[in-house]
Amino acid sequence: MVSPSEPKLKAAHLAAGAAGAAAAGLLYSTVIERNAFALRHVTLPVLEPGSSSLRVLHLSDIHMMPRQFLKQSWIGELDRLEPDLVVNTGDNLAHPAAVPAVVQALGGLLSRPGLFVFGSNDYFGPKPKNPFKYFKKDHRRTHGEPLPWQDLRAAFSERGWLDATHTVRELEVADVRVAAAGVDDPHIGRDRYETVAGRPNPLAQLRLGLTHSPEPRVLDRFADDGYDLVLAGHTHGGQLCLPGYGAVVTNCHLDRSRVKGPSHWGSTMMLHVSAGLGTSPYAPARFCCRPEATLLTLIASSDGGGDDEFVDQSLPQLADTMR
Repeated sequence: MVSPSEPKLKAAHLAAGAAGAAAAGLLYSTVIERNAFALRHVTLPVLEPGSSSLRVLHLSDIHMMPRQFLKQSWIGELDRLEPDLVVNTGDNLAHPAAVPAVVQALGGLLSRPGLFVFGSNDYFGPKPKNPFKYFKKDHRRTHGEPLPWQDLRAAFSERGWLDATHTVRELEVADVRVAAAGVDDPHIGRDRYETVAGRPNPLAQLRLGLTHSPEPRVLDRFADDGYDLVLAGHTHGGQLCLPGYGAVVTNCHLDRSRVKGPSHWGSTMMLHVSAGLGTSPYAPARFCCRPEATLLTLIASSDGGGDDEFVDQSLPQLADTMR
């Protein structure tokens, strides 16, 4: 005979188990995975035939707070990769006093050839939001306090990085001629693609587009103008993902299948979306979506297909592999 109290005990045990699992998941996502920085290696055949290879370090969505010392140390180690070119696609800041921390973390990378565009969290600080707004792609944008983006831009530019916002830049790195153009953040309507519209230099071996948010309307314009590759960030790779399903939202009009990593856009252009290195201080969690930087090896289009390898490299491992 079943005691009347047994169903209640089972329900209580189930509830306790669910609460424990939720607490463990919260601890893991906010303390462990959020700080489990990793390096992704991607090979993309996007250069003109006969070109030598080009190593590009893609950084995005650092969302730096002044006292995030582990993140600062990990980013500082990336200079040992010795990339030919560094591309930063925005959202570097999460606090008005974070500019020195970003500059110090980037360290030697700022002495290498670099290109950058900014995102909304270079211009405006984060603020608490209803998380359900992210399920509506056209939700009303709200901004926090202004951030010192002019100081960040000046620091990048003084060290030699080129601001690609609404301008076309041409440079030669590692014997590869690059024509690059960028737009300001489409997520908050600051993009003015008409300022860079038109086909890039046909003599360039790489035609590179930059945008913070990978909005399809902007990607279409880059593809129509004949760009080979567009680099973007913003999505955080979904930030909170489900096993076997992936990202729940992209926080833009990009489809979930392209929320991070490389993909084709149209018949001739490649897109790479960085999952980024940070989070908003008001949503400091990642689940099944580790913070990452990407080392892109760009090769000639005649040299075969590309690959995407995710390398588990915590801070000590990263230092060891770069010696």
